[in-house]
Amino acid sequence: MTVFLVLGFVGLGLVVLSLLVGDHLEAAFGGALNALEGDVFSTAVLGGFISAFGFGAAAADGAGLPDVPVLAIGGISGVVVGWFAWWLTRLIKDGPSDGTVSIGDTVGLVGRVLTTIPGGESYGVIRVSVGGHVMQCNASSLLPIETGAEVSITGVLSPTAVTVAPVWSPSPDNHSSES
Repeated sequence: MTVFLVLGFVGLGLVVLSLLVGDHLEAAFGGALNALEGDVFSTAVLGGFISAFGFGAAAADGAGLPDVPVLAIGGISGVVVGWFAWWLTRLIKDGPSDGTVSIGDTVGLVGRVLTTIPGGESYGVIRVSVGGHVMQCNASSLLPIETGAEVSITGVLSPTAVTVAPVWSPSPDNHSSES
């Protein structure tokens, strides 16, 4: 049982090592682990297999089972946890990415004027939040727009400039009250 527990803790150590140093572990061995490259033989998968094998076999041995069932239970436990570690690793590596935010992503969003936009051919500066990323870009408008006003981004002029239009908001004077 002690041998199986040692294997379980060695496997856990390998998993922790793979989480802390990851790909730097291969560099430490000078590329000697290139034969094991890939998701199936990653340190997370091997560590998961070894630790589950050790702890599963230790539990079966502690229950008083003969050696063959102990090894079978340890092997099945190791394969299940190793497969799960492989699946999680593949899921993380192949998962989608948000990608890089571009100025084209700002069209249709509402921003705030930082520097007055004089109107016509001149530019001011606006700030807009795109998916949690704050972008600051030059802005042009047909009408003059004051600092602090909200604007809707209507188009892209260049990688650093957009066209904007003022966001309409009702003024309090235009409301009629009913009694």
